Amino acid sequence: MTGVFSSSLFRRLRPGLLAAAALSTAVLASALSVAPAADAGTAPAAAAYPGVAPAPAGAADPTGPASPTSAPSTPSTSPFPPSVPTNLAASQVRTGSVTLTWTASTRGCCAIEGYDIMYYEAFSDVIYSASVGPVTTTTITNYIRPGWQYSFRVSARDSLGHRSSYGDVLTVVTPVADTGPDTTPPSAPQNLTVGAVTASTATLSWSPSTDNVGVLGYDVYRFDGWFTSRLVATVSATTYTVSLPASTPLHNLYYVRARDAVGNVSIASNTVELPTTSDPTSPPPSSPPPPPSTCQVTYRNQSQWQGGFVATVTIQNSGATPIDGWTVTFGFPGDQQVTSGWNATIAQTGATVTARNVDWNRVIAPSGSASFGIQGRWSASNAPPTGFSLNGAPCTVG
Repeated sequence: MTGVFSSSLFRRLRPGLLAAAALSTAVLASALSVAPAADAGTAPAAAAYPGVAPAPAGAADPTGPASPTSAPSTPSTSPFPPSVPTNLAASQVRTGSVTLTWTASTRGCCAIEGYDIMYYEAFSDVIYSASVGPVTTTTITNYIRPGWQYSFRVSARDSLGHRSSYGDVLTVVTPVADTGPDTTPPSAPQNLTVGAVTASTATLSWSPSTDNVGVLGYDVYRFDGWFTSRLVATVSATTYTVSLPASTPLHNLYYVRARDAVGNVSIASNTVELPTTSDPTSPPPSSPPPPPSTCQVTYRNQSQWQGGFVATVTIQNSGATPIDGWTVTFGFPGDQQVTSGWNATIAQTGATVTARNVDWNRVIAPSGSASFGIQGRWSASNAPPTGFSLNGAPCTVG
């Protein structure tokens, strides 16, 4: 059994903070503390867990690639990194652990030394990481809780420190019990949309979920887009009329989870954003005009093919002071899904994409710029985004 070398916890910075936390990795932005190691091993995989989404194709080779019979006569100095790990799957999901398997990467210039796992709780600002040796399976136990949703990505690293991009995202939800009459969660609600909107209310609707025993109801949540989710209502129907809240400096997002009779919850639906309303009993306050934008974001599709694309995003600092730590947020107008990226830590919730700086491009000097790349997939539309924000403030579009 090959042990996990390290496991770490990270938090993303709140909007507007200028001071960045000390960084302990070149992949993730802000390391706040170091946590105990996760378990890893090559135990035989259990039956595939039905709550995994998306379902990857193929099974991972638990033994990994065979070791070479002899070392090369001359060490290679090529800069080529390993290939991206593929076929990430969850062979077992329990209340306090998730066993992952994947297909081994192909070496580039140098022998593959191990793999880095990044995982995070849904609708939270917490990101975790773990490192393992040259294995193709590991069991993650740190910070795994019953009835919670987690997303995982895996990257390969070689003996000279070259790293591949992270592979596709795997999302799972843990059961509320490991034994009993029902340990299978319902399927995720689909196609959450906003219907009629009045001055004070909006109607949400979604497609029904399925379950091996039966769906008891749906939990409707409000999410501020950064840190906090709040349960708004539990309903039995597939519609809900929500009261619009007063204005908020963050987002006003909603999502839905299905629930069965024993308390298992589904993976969350997509998110939708609703407008806010002011107090109708008082006149709206006058406000000064917004300050001029101090950033410009340029989005370019570098290449596109049926079902896939590669794009670059460039952030230009048009202000008079340095930008020390940045988070760029934008929404895809089509059905694009990010599968990997570079020069930033990238996450996607519904159509909303959030990209945070890495160590080497944290500071953008006045008139300077920083760029990051995205690879993704699409089906119906690959239209470019039309709006961007930097650390919560809108940017002009280049």
